[in-house]
Amino acid sequence: MNMMVSRRALLGGFAAAGATALLPRNAFAWKAGGEQLYPGTYSFIKGFVDRRELVGTLAAIGKGQEAPVFFGAGVQSNDAPTPVGPDTLWRLYSMTKPVTGIAAMLLIEDGKMTLDQPIADFLPLFAKMNVQNTPDGSITDVRPAKGPITVRQLLTHTAGLGYNIIQKGPIKKAYDDAGIVGGQASRLPIPGFADVKPAPSLAAMADRLAALPLVYEPGTKWSYSIGLDLMGRVIEVVSGQAFDAFLKARLFDPLGMASTGFMVGAQDVSRFTSNYAPFGGALIPFDPAANSIYLDPPPYPFGGGGLVSSARDYDRFLAMLLGEGETGGVRVMQPETARLAMSNLISDSVDRKGSFIDGEGFGAGGRVSLPTSPGGEGIFGWAGAAGTIGFVHRGLGYRAAGYTQIMPPDAVSFQGKFGETFFKDVAGR
Repeated sequence: MNMMVSRRALLGGFAAAGATALLPRNAFAWKAGGEQLYPGTYSFIKGFVDRRELVGTLAAIGKGQEAPVFFGAGVQSNDAPTPVGPDTLWRLYSMTKPVTGIAAMLLIEDGKMTLDQPIADFLPLFAKMNVQNTPDGSITDVRPAKGPITVRQLLTHTAGLGYNIIQKGPIKKAYDDAGIVGGQASRLPIPGFADVKPAPSLAAMADRLAALPLVYEPGTKWSYSIGLDLMGRVIEVVSGQAFDAFLKARLFDPLGMASTGFMVGAQDVSRFTSNYAPFGGALIPFDPAANSIYLDPPPYPFGGGGLVSSARDYDRFLAMLLGEGETGGVRVMQPETARLAMSNLISDSVDRKGSFIDGEGFGAGGRVSLPTSPGGEGIFGWAGAAGTIGFVHRGLGYRAAGYTQIMPPDAVSFQGKFGETFFKDVAGR
């Protein structure tokens, strides 16, 4: 049975206890210059393994277009002694969103769509949308939307769409019943959680989504949503290619990201991580690598949270962003397109109070820092539901990413404090 488990469900279902009982006692550090170059970050990520709060941690940091430095601690799974390394495979979850956002920007660069074009030009069922009169309230008490959903709004979570990991009440149930999901967590049954059957394809997901009301008026509020998954369907229609094939042809193959995709092949299980949740003083492997749901083809490629990748691969993606569309002598997009993608694409009128980006901006699938943001202007990136985080800082000329596998990610401070710790190291240099 394929069990779809949301971040919200995990937040409610697992106690964020100190995780110690099942951790291996022979975990050891892996590094290649990181201890000397980034001592604070090295101590930070290693500490989680030393304290037995996480099974394995890894950092990948690069300056400009220099080769990345990888350093880490611990192992891929608590039942195996394989240490983490640059080619270990991690569930990216929402770190998929900037990849999908950049893919959409390629089609804008190609002249096949524009930022402010209604998506109904490509998906006609979205031409006449309704909006809930009460967000998360009745799905029959609705009104016609005042304006169309645009490409920009899909990229920036301002389309008014919902998310089954965010919404509550009737609209969440409607999403679950229609199989409108943005990722998958385990094939194991988890007591107390509903078994949601995903839609069979991106096309079916999009059609079912169009039949449901929006939660907010398009263009008025930042609300984390299924928008980047719907963008995957837009990309299919506009490009004439399957979404995953488009990513492979336009991003993964040119950048040499051979370890990135929506499932893990049998030949790669030996370098795949297990995913954990803290419960009762232990880390429970609710998606063990050897029996992971990622070993099966997904029902559809989740553009908002479905990719698996290695630190080496994702660093190539970040290096391309830092190089404004080019890295290693390979250009995948023009500099002006890359700069636009990493700029703030939402207006000041968009309500973002109390959201994940309160006081900040948002670009093509990732948060954008503003002059008033912590860390200063020039940051673009996002994080994932299993504890990963990746970003570029164009002002400082760095790219950085941290990797672990734990849900919910705020059970420990790895994801929340990684960037702050990294910036202290950079300032110290």
